Amino acid sequence: MSISSSTNLRRSPISATLERRLDAVEHTRANNVSFEQTKEKIRKMLEKVELSVSAYDTSWVAMVPSPSSQSAPLFPQCLSWLLENQHEDGSWGLDHPSLKKDMLSSTLACILALKKWGTGERQISKGLQFIELHSASVTDETIEKPAGFEIIFPGMIEYARDLNLVVPLGSEVVDAMIQKRDLRSESFSKGREAYLAYVLEGTRKIQDWDLVGRYQRKNGSLFDSPATTAAAFTQFRNDGCLRYLSSLFQNFEAAVPTVYPFDQYARLSVIDTLESLGIDRDFKKEIRTVLDETYRCWLRGDEEIRLDLATCALAFRLLLAHGYDVSYDPLKPFAEESGFSNTLEGYLKNIVSVLELFKAAQSYPHESALKEQCLWTKQYLEMELSNWPITSSRDQYLKREVEDALAFPPYASLERLDHRRKLLRGFCLESNTRVMKTSICSDILKLAVEDFNFCQSIHGEEMKRLDRWIVENRLQELKFARQKLAYCYFSGAATLFSPELSDARISWAKGGVLTTVIDDFFDVGASKEEMENLIHLVEKWDLNSVPEYCSEQVEIIFTVLRDTILETGEKAFTYQGRSVTDHIVKIWLDLLKSMLREAEWSSEKSTPSLEDYMENAYVSFALGPIVLPATYLIGPPLSEETVRSPEYNQLYKLMSTMGRLLNDIQGFKRESAQGKLNAVSLYMIRDQDNRSKEEIIESIKGLAERKRVELQKLVLEEKGSVVPRECKEAFLKMSKVLNLFYRKDDGFTSQDLMSVVKSVMYEPVTLEDESLT
Repeated sequence: MSISSSTNLRRSPISATLERRLDAVEHTRANNVSFEQTKEKIRKMLEKVELSVSAYDTSWVAMVPSPSSQSAPLFPQCLSWLLENQHEDGSWGLDHPSLKKDMLSSTLACILALKKWGTGERQISKGLQFIELHSASVTDETIEKPAGFEIIFPGMIEYARDLNLVVPLGSEVVDAMIQKRDLRSESFSKGREAYLAYVLEGTRKIQDWDLVGRYQRKNGSLFDSPATTAAAFTQFRNDGCLRYLSSLFQNFEAAVPTVYPFDQYARLSVIDTLESLGIDRDFKKEIRTVLDETYRCWLRGDEEIRLDLATCALAFRLLLAHGYDVSYDPLKPFAEESGFSNTLEGYLKNIVSVLELFKAAQSYPHESALKEQCLWTKQYLEMELSNWPITSSRDQYLKREVEDALAFPPYASLERLDHRRKLLRGFCLESNTRVMKTSICSDILKLAVEDFNFCQSIHGEEMKRLDRWIVENRLQELKFARQKLAYCYFSGAATLFSPELSDARISWAKGGVLTTVIDDFFDVGASKEEMENLIHLVEKWDLNSVPEYCSEQVEIIFTVLRDTILETGEKAFTYQGRSVTDHIVKIWLDLLKSMLREAEWSSEKSTPSLEDYMENAYVSFALGPIVLPATYLIGPPLSEETVRSPEYNQLYKLMSTMGRLLNDIQGFKRESAQGKLNAVSLYMIRDQDNRSKEEIIESIKGLAERKRVELQKLVLEEKGSVVPRECKEAFLKMSKVLNLFYRKDDGFTSQDLMSVVKSVMYEPVTLEDESLT
């Protein structure tokens, strides 16, 4: 249930105020024509993908002769398109400095098509002038080359000779390219075999249909490539190829794209982009429609998904993240690098495919084979990084994507940090999708920047309110207490960032502030009497009588704790339609009692068993009052049976145990100096194998990692689950916060993190216009 849909329930003044503000914002946005037009454009793209047409592929389709007459083109409309779409400089293709070789290939292919059918003398002449002017680019290794360039381009030069057409390139250059193309000099492999079929435009002398035909798809194409399929039909007259080529013009008038069909990868890439930038919530319905269709294709084993590695891995990752029951089986052949090497993508060293395989492996903790896949893809990407040739802006962007994937694993990465990093980089859809129209890129970026800054402004308002809350409740007067509001609020805002989750963020932040204060209270600020007094007041929970405080400190803490519990309970009522205050009181009471027990161990200098310590420590780690009340404010209803279920409590225990272990590892040196109990010190005391401190710490790291994986499994599990997915995600989000905070240092003493907090909370994203192109 969202804030705006709970109209029949009583709501708190704060919730009502927030709703009015959100309604006003939505009204303003609805009247922002540009904003709404951008969203509508994205919706249409999710419904129907618009592909850029390719001069290169269109030229090869234009060269296909009619089955009834070898002297006439089967698709004359393609020939007409070539005549009408030459650039002023004589070239065809995408005009970009880093794509010069692509333009040369496209231009030569178009010239061949016109020459073959004896038309377009003026266009041919201009095209040859362009090639002569840019001939140095042919051998320039700093310029990005299209796949198969070293075979296809010299192959087209030979075809030009057959047509008595002189290509204005030096004879030394031409001869060197043809010699370098010698197909017999390389050892044979399945990947190489697929590659030879893929570059059929440049290997016209291949006469073995059995070699080529094994890569024909059900739609009749070779690799869903119009150019390759056109070359195959011209050479082998295969009916399936003809059927595919003819089907293209049911969707395209006169020019064809580089890849078709491409809907699955293109639309999944749009979804991935929207999620990567944090603006997917405006397109929930459209995303669900696309993923439902993708899931049906997945179950049918459609070739568009299964035969393209990047598409298969991306579909697997997105379907899994959205709760679909998907099997890892289609990715099993790539559990080892040898499986990848035997594919076309492997032979071409396709980094996008490896990157998608790496991300897919990280997203799914169930299969041991995926661990192997994660390992080899990581090593592969690291090796590529060390020798990465930057020949284009796309290469530069892809390199940064790989660097980020390796540096920021998803289990220690917060959404808002990812969004900001991608926005500042000018994240563009074109870096993911290979043949889509790019006009949508700047639209998505502008929408994402506006949304990021809008959410940031709301977060700033909430922080001001929380600052006032601290002063009004005199928390700054507690000299023993650390002031960690920025961290506490950031951990919620960086994950529960959307405007409608304001109540959950506020509850999360207040829970973090109060647990820090109370931890310090039990740790250094309170006497035994004060501890017991505070516990007694919460245990009694008498709102009708005047509380009896043994000190001003207890009064300050209990008063703010009581008011916060009541406020959270009142807000939760508007979402849940029932009172959950008693449960929130119990959450806090369990924490206080666990902290008292630790204080007693310390004062009595007793050493608990490791089992007793951990059973108490996961509660005393104090995530319960932060995460559990927030789950009531996220939206979906949580019945009493649900919050009492083994699943709900296991989510809490796994998250908290992992966090406690990470904290104890990082805080071991400091806490040992203070004479405090710690999981590391207890392991060392109980260890029977005489292991070193370093070995014990590594063992505990492994245990924390296993708890993280178990938590991820439980969150992803749909069968038999009674906890709504949105609520389960809250536990996973907190685990990401913990893994980030404790990666290098104790989360509450790290200096680097403060700059991250400031950038996300207070520094708006601004992009120059050129960043949006």
